[in-house]
Amino acid sequence: MIVRMMRSVSILSKMILLAFCCYAFSIHSFSQTADTTQPQKLDTPFISKTTDDLYATNDLKSEFKNLFKTAIAGDGTHPGKLNPMAASFVQHYIQKNKKGFTEMKRWAAPYFNMMDEVLAAHGLPKEMKYLAVIESGLRYNAISWAGAVGPWALMPATARQYGLFISRQYDERLDYYKSTHAAARLLTDLYARYGDWLLVIAAYNGGAGNVNKAIKKSGGSTDFWRLQYYLPNESMNHVKKFIGTHYIFEGGGGLTTLTKEETKDVAITTNINLTKEEITHSVAQKISGRYYASVIAKHILLDEKTFNRYNPGFNSEIATMGSYELRLPESKMALFHLKKGDILKESMEYLLQTGGQ
Repeated sequence: MIVRMMRSVSILSKMILLAFCCYAFSIHSFSQTADTTQPQKLDTPFISKTTDDLYATNDLKSEFKNLFKTAIAGDGTHPGKLNPMAASFVQHYIQKNKKGFTEMKRWAAPYFNMMDEVLAAHGLPKEMKYLAVIESGLRYNAISWAGAVGPWALMPATARQYGLFISRQYDERLDYYKSTHAAARLLTDLYARYGDWLLVIAAYNGGAGNVNKAIKKSGGSTDFWRLQYYLPNESMNHVKKFIGTHYIFEGGGGLTTLTKEETKDVAITTNINLTKEEITHSVAQKISGRYYASVIAKHILLDEKTFNRYNPGFNSEIATMGSYELRLPESKMALFHLKKGDILKESMEYLLQTGGQ
């Protein structure tokens, strides 16, 4: 009897151990394939798992050092400094991911071009497309552990709120074009709330509620580098991943890798996308009122994409701050002043019709 009981216990123990191993394996497999929002599990098939290849030659090692030196010191093409509090993280991130992202540049060009156009149409900096890179690796069928889906990793409620249709048979979060428009509307709302791209990125990942709590716990500070430790680790690291991704793809920093105060220090708010010649032959003037980018562009005979290149984030900032440092080619600025009254009137009419969107 005792022998039989011991055998039963032994068999039961083995069964429990086997079940536990299967469970552990399934959890590990899911985290590797579906969890695209956890910063420590961000790796995708497009990202190098090791740094060995990166330093295969002295030339590549030198290239990396020069890139990071530029990132910290800034230069004429990519003004702005990498905050020392992000330096170590970004350096490691570039080492780990540069090769994979360089490959992504080749096959992702059509997606990036589409996203540039959509973001520009919403008056957003084109660099915000790198959120999709870190959210999903640009995979249309990416699924996170929390249920976020698609290249922009949108949750069901958020997706529906910003105009996407979701059912058991069809999910518009999988549509690159439609999901980019939805993400752009969300980013516009977040920027209208915070006026700071680093806080926007943190809120996109972790929700506005977590950012608001972090602001409160930090004593009311809206400086990301002061409130970051009150954010969930995932959201804190998400911002730094975005900065690192920007440096890899753009070769330096810019408007979307700095806090609002940092942009004032380096004065790059309105010209990061312009050549030196374009800056030389353009003028900037502060304007106030509820102007709208597409209306201005139409009246001054300038295509909207070019207008947004001269004035990134125009609609969001003027809606939030009530003013904007408008920059235009000299001849276009003269035309703006000539038609200023009509432009403002039509802008107001448009905003009333669309509910401010």
